[in-house]
Amino acid sequence: MRRLAHILRDISGAVVIETALVTPALVLASLGTFQVGQVVARQHELQAGADEAMSIAIGGWSNNTQQVDAMKSVIQRTTGVTASNITITQMYRCGADTTYVTDKTTCGTGKIISSYLKLKLKDTYTPIWTNFGVGAPINLAVSRMVQLS
Repeated sequence: MRRLAHILRDISGAVVIETALVTPALVLASLGTFQVGQVVARQHELQAGADEAMSIAIGGWSNNTQQVDAMKSVIQRTTGVTASNITITQMYRCGADTTYVTDKTTCGTGKIISSYLKLKLKDTYTPIWTNFGVGAPINLAVSRMVQLS
């Protein structure tokens, strides 16, 4: 009985046990924080790429195939997004209408036609925790529209 009382009062191994219990939670929290930071950084990269593309468009847009391909190429180099996940659409607004059309000939004659460029970027980020069966890949998207005239 005296021996049992001595073992129960002995706290020399308590630190090891507490560390063993707390360490996995701290490692998971650190990994989660890092992965969330990666998601935020990737979203920022997409936004920066869209901003750069809009700056190019404002500099002089003529909506020809070469210019669309050049803009997609710049976005691909900047963000690493594949061409299939980049959508560039020329849009128009007829007079005071609040809707946009993709064919300005539908506006009719005599209306002031405003020209817009719409850019959509999509990407998927797969966090490391999906390898352990937790969660799913995260779909990221950025959309920008700029008035050209």
